[in-house]
Amino acid sequence: MSDDIGDFNMSMRKFLKQVGVTSQQAIEDALRDAGDLEGREFKAKVVLTVEGLDVEHEVTGTIKGQG
Repeated sequence: MSDDIGDFNMSMRKFLKQVGVTSQQAIEDALRDAGDLEGREFKAKVVLTVEGLDVEHEVTGTIKGQG
């Protein structure tokens, strides 16, 4: 049973790390391509779904641009 929990935790952490790293890279690339964004704010939204489970989780926030 503890191996199942360990496998679950590792797979969850690996997935969330991938989401965080790749999302940050995508946002940084878009901000860099957009040019001077000092003083601007951008609304951001992430929608997480899990196939096979009745999960839909939404996270919203604001990202501040910089020059």
